[in-house]
Amino acid sequence: MLILASQSPRRKEILERAGFTFTIQIPDVDESALPDEAPQSYVRRIAARKATAIKLPPGDCVLAADTTVVVDNEILGKPADNADACRMLHLLQGRSHEVITGICIRFKNQIAVDAAVTQVHFDAMTDAEIAAYVATGEPMDKAGAYGIQGLASRYVTGIEGCYYNVMGLPVSLVVRHLRRLGAA
Repeated sequence: MLILASQSPRRKEILERAGFTFTIQIPDVDESALPDEAPQSYVRRIAARKATAIKLPPGDCVLAADTTVVVDNEILGKPADNADACRMLHLLQGRSHEVITGICIRFKNQIAVDAAVTQVHFDAMTDAEIAAYVATGEPMDKAGAYGIQGLASRYVTGIEGCYYNVMGLPVSLVVRHLRRLGAA
């Protein structure tokens, strides 16, 4: 049985759409970045901590992930409040940024840790557009304060890489590692 170590509704949706059967267990992990920690190292470390926080029954497989948005080498997690969401969107609008998702899969005595990077190009937004978007509440539980699959889609002018990575789970990368570990 696959165990998803996440409370993300987007990760749940992605796995369901891809035809996976799984259960959910939510790990209790501190997701704070370490001083001067590189973004890829950060998401890999957090994904690994989430995966190892779950008790692994024999024959089961644990999948954990962590997603962040990076602009000007600044890690943008989930916004603390509306003002923080506005600040993040001001940083992102009219330019490109990276979305990085770290994954960790545990199966038997094996572990795979990896990360996917997707470039996202954002159109310019007015202050009024940013305020209106933040007022919808959609940005509040998302890294970088936006959801590509929702209302923010109107501002995404293009991506280079995996769309599902931007949603929070690079499912093709997950499948590649599940196959390699013999868990697929």
